[in-house]
Amino acid sequence: MGGLIRSSLALLLATTLPAQIAVDEVVRQSTEQYAGVRVSAERIAEATAGINLARQAFLPRVDFTSQVNRATRNNIYGMLFPQQVIAPISGPPNPSNSLTNVWGSAVGFLVSWEPFDFGLRKANVDAADAAKRRAELGVERTKFETGASAADMFLTILAAQQTAAAAEAGVTRARALQTVVDALVKAELRPGVDSSRMKAELAMAESGRIQAQQAIAMARASLTQFLDKPPAEIQVNPGRLLQDPEKIEAILAASIAHPAEKEQQAAIDESKAKQKVLDKTYYPKFNTQGTIYARGTGANPDFTTAGGATGLGPNIHNWGLGFSMSLPVTEYLSLRVKRVAEVARERSESARLKQIRQDLTSNLERAKAMLDGARQIARNTPVQLEAARSNVEQATARYKAGLANVVDVAEAQRLLTQSEIDDSLAKLAIWRALLAICAAQGDLQPFLDQAGKR
Repeated sequence: MGGLIRSSLALLLATTLPAQIAVDEVVRQSTEQYAGVRVSAERIAEATAGINLARQAFLPRVDFTSQVNRATRNNIYGMLFPQQVIAPISGPPNPSNSLTNVWGSAVGFLVSWEPFDFGLRKANVDAADAAKRRAELGVERTKFETGASAADMFLTILAAQQTAAAAEAGVTRARALQTVVDALVKAELRPGVDSSRMKAELAMAESGRIQAQQAIAMARASLTQFLDKPPAEIQVNPGRLLQDPEKIEAILAASIAHPAEKEQQAAIDESKAKQKVLDKTYYPKFNTQGTIYARGTGANPDFTTAGGATGLGPNIHNWGLGFSMSLPVTEYLSLRVKRVAEVARERSESARLKQIRQDLTSNLERAKAMLDGARQIARNTPVQLEAARSNVEQATARYKAGLANVVDVAEAQRLLTQSEIDDSLAKLAIWRALLAICAAQGDLQPFLDQAGKR
């Protein structure tokens, strides 16, 4: 019967408590669910559409027009500069100015195609492809930075939990000591001020425990920035993160191109591709053109008009084939200025790449310094912890024997609590340094491989 009850309780807890999540799963989910990653991913779709648009320039262009109008037919000799306000009229000039109006109609097709363009269309496609490549690498960089931040927040939650556990132990010790002090005070073996002092010590320990629990809640809330779940459902599985890491030297020796470097190099390549477009823009444009059209009008060549619906339907047909060339003469100066600007942009992106590499090198060296210090501290904290425990035992014994005051015991307990916190955080500090090293090197997998082992 007891076994059945225990099994039922275990099943109930399994269905009500959220499942624990390991650091590698946190990294994976964050790179899939973080909104910033989705924003970057949509830029790839935008860049892909840009490539398809650039490729459309290789196809012939077909224009269709159709219209019906009712208008006067007065026409005159003379030149008129190209504009978009005055409608042109075909035919001989009318000797009289009349408001007589007739029907007119037109329908036609115009097909244009560039048989050669000196490589301009291909340059546009290459530039669009470079923009897509930069967008793809931007997504990779965003995923990498998101995963690194999520892993760091995971370590923050573990650190807060370890601190809370030590603070809880400190509260337990303070309560036990208060019980001893109260008993001695009631037996008039100790002054009443000792009881008041222990109440203050217990309140301080309780405040430390509350602050530690608050740190856990805040760390979980921060992780929700990357995970699509409420803070209460975030329960972390430490894996090996509370143990000594392995193969540290192998992690230090790793070296690959950082996602930020790759993206910045793609920005330089994109600028170079745009320069090629500008280089090929100032060339003559050649077009093979073909047209077929028909017009209808209610006006006669002798200046008379036809009645009824004459002109509503096209009745005069024409076709034509031709080859045209155009050269944007005045665009040369503006294109030259644009190219100078693009060259300056390339230099700026190159300088930015150099800055990124310098920053990554600096981050790596700082992370290595963090690792060296964390490893030394981790070797020292067990000694500190053992001494603190011995100090508490001795201070408590001396207090019970009347050879020490309660302040000595309280200070020894606070020192023990701090030593427990330092010892529990020492290994996490090594893991945090390893994470910083992997983040500076551009590959989180070595850290995840070590942290995920049980």
